Amino acid sequence: MNIDGCRRYNFGKESRRQNRTIMLLGATGSGKSTLINGLINYIVGVEWEDDFRFKLVDEDQSRSQAESQTSEVTVYKINHQEGFKTPFSLTIIATPGFGDTRGIRRDIEITEQIRNLFSAKRGVSEINAVCFVVPASSARLTATQKYVFDSVLSIFGKDVAENIQVLVTFADGQRPPVLEAIKASGVPCPKTKDGLPVHFKFNNSALFAQNQSGGEEKKGGFDQMFWQMGAERMKRFFVALDKITTISLTMTKEVLRERKQLEISIEYLQTQVKVGLAKLEAIRETTEQLRLHEAEKSRNKELNKRTVQEVIDQLNDEYQRLQDEVKEIMERSVKCLNRLGEIALRPNPLSTPNYIDLLIEREKAETKPGWKQRVEHLMEVRGQAELMAKISRGENLL
Repeated sequence: MNIDGCRRYNFGKESRRQNRTIMLLGATGSGKSTLINGLINYIVGVEWEDDFRFKLVDEDQSRSQAESQTSEVTVYKINHQEGFKTPFSLTIIATPGFGDTRGIRRDIEITEQIRNLFSAKRGVSEINAVCFVVPASSARLTATQKYVFDSVLSIFGKDVAENIQVLVTFADGQRPPVLEAIKASGVPCPKTKDGLPVHFKFNNSALFAQNQSGGEEKKGGFDQMFWQMGAERMKRFFVALDKITTISLTMTKEVLRERKQLEISIEYLQTQVKVGLAKLEAIRETTEQLRLHEAEKSRNKELNKRTVQEVIDQLNDEYQRLQDEVKEIMERSVKCLNRLGEIALRPNPLSTPNYIDLLIEREKAETKPGWKQRVEHLMEVRGQAELMAKISRGENLL
């Protein structure tokens, strides 16, 4: 796959069976990598008694849990073969974790990688399920987790809402507390009768457990029980997946195009506003110089006065042209914002100054390694967000 920031792996020979495509998204440390390994072992029919396991994703043990184990958007195409436990081929799109210690710039890179994958000629054009991977124990969403949810939702078109699925990791037999947190956050997704998100629970703790009896461990112990429970949950998920309608990513591609156009416009506006303010200052200084000359009556001073006036006129012309250009870009940006409001599941959280302030305060409070640099990046993004807010309100920038 020759797509910037993306890689692809094919498992088995191309099959004529129907293909299902799922995308796994979530915060760093949510258990996506282990879940993918669990999915592949179930699909190919690995049993508890087998003395082997498959591992599609090899977690880098040298990396901190606070840093995503995946650096690129990775596409795994698992072509159906005789003996599989699923009646279809499966494409898994695994994304790097949002909200890791590398900060906001890394999250922007991930969004760009996803845009590349969806926009490329040989990329991904349709999907069955957009899966949020969340740990069961999160009783409420932290500022970072809410940011992750909103960041992901802002990438997709509104027509994806019914294809959003919640995959709960590290789950036991109880109702996962995270469901109430997701409900409170207003994530658009299919709901149960009691208003909670339709969800699938997973616990892959026994995936790589020792299955040979030894010592005091009895055959058929807790690990085997968790394995069997996991297999049942996998089956439930894949049965449901087979019934989900495939949806085109056309609207999502438009969301990503509009976002990209808006980002380019805002960055350019920032530069032009600085240039415009510098010209205003030059006009002020030159006008002050002209005022000082007004008291002089000599011919030379009169000549200087005309020269200074010519400079002011030239600066005013340049400033007017700049104003016209800024106005045109602002109008284009307003169209982007309005269109995104119509088609995107959520606004980009990085377009809201107050939202960014919460992330800045969190960084200052936690003071994790590299926090000062991350705050600097957030402040840069905040400047763009303030500019976007002014555009939304129709304020003059110059």
